[in-house]
Amino acid sequence: MLQRLNKQLEKFMPLITPTSVIIGVLFAHYFTELSFLISWIFAFITFSGSLNSSFSSLKNALKSPLPLLLVFLLLHIIMPSIAWLMGHLLFQDDQLTVTGFVLASVIPTGITSFLWVTMYKGNIGLGLAIILFDTLLSPFLVPHTLAVYVGQNVEIDTISMMNGLLWMVVIPSLFGMLMNQLTKGKSKIVGTTLAPFSKLGLGFVVMINGAVVAPYLVNISNKLIIIAVIVFILAFIGYLLAWLFGIFFKQDRDSIVVMIFTGGMRNISAGAVIAVQYFPAAVAVPVIIGMLFQQILASIFGALFKRFETRTFRNSQLRHESKHVS
Repeated sequence: MLQRLNKQLEKFMPLITPTSVIIGVLFAHYFTELSFLISWIFAFITFSGSLNSSFSSLKNALKSPLPLLLVFLLLHIIMPSIAWLMGHLLFQDDQLTVTGFVLASVIPTGITSFLWVTMYKGNIGLGLAIILFDTLLSPFLVPHTLAVYVGQNVEIDTISMMNGLLWMVVIPSLFGMLMNQLTKGKSKIVGTTLAPFSKLGLGFVVMINGAVVAPYLVNISNKLIIIAVIVFILAFIGYLLAWLFGIFFKQDRDSIVVMIFTGGMRNISAGAVIAVQYFPAAVAVPVIIGMLFQQILASIFGALFKRFETRTFRNSQLRHESKHVS
């Protein structure tokens, strides 16, 4: 029953996060009081996701590190730079919104990207390695990248942020991987059992975060529409660049699948938690809005990749047949 529920939730992932944001905004009064649960729920989500991971997947990824390095370059240098530039061009006098754009770009790759990698039969070991390395390094990368881009204009509590990421992301991840190692992979059964609860937990976290920033989302102003458009464009660019990087650097089909989803997706729930806990609520607005688009864009790019792959295969077949005839 739980496996059937998990498959149904996977199917509806593109709708779960945007719907959760809307519910959180509409019933903000009820959900705001539950904000103390966010860190605990998120730690559970990270732990249950890492039960399928192993330390050996990290080791294997280091043998061919180019895809991992390309995704890191995109996640932590190229996309934050584009976000900072677009933010400054359109919101020069609004440092909190600019900070929100940069934060939405520097947060680690989304754990849910693994679902999409699995669905499109990508390199699972590489996908896990990118997610795990990025997650483990996030307490250092996120605060310090933010400090480089916006630290002069916005007060950042780097130590508290690092501490929060350690307890929400790194320690649960390491604990889950350790359980996998000690049980010789049997913990995957527990991970499968917990999978639907982690997806429901993700929806609940999104609802609470939506409630916290509800005052900024209820009144649809020109500024909010512009922010939404920029967030959509940034997310679209992330997916597209990851795909183009894979083609340009001649990566195999399975690695390109991983690059598209890990390079395009972000752990927006973690980003929203960081924004809500360590910044004024205005910073969380671009991050929360990203929840409306991320899963939908993942499904769009997955369909585009499938169509591209089918067309490429058909063309190669035609070339082969014409050679054979000649």
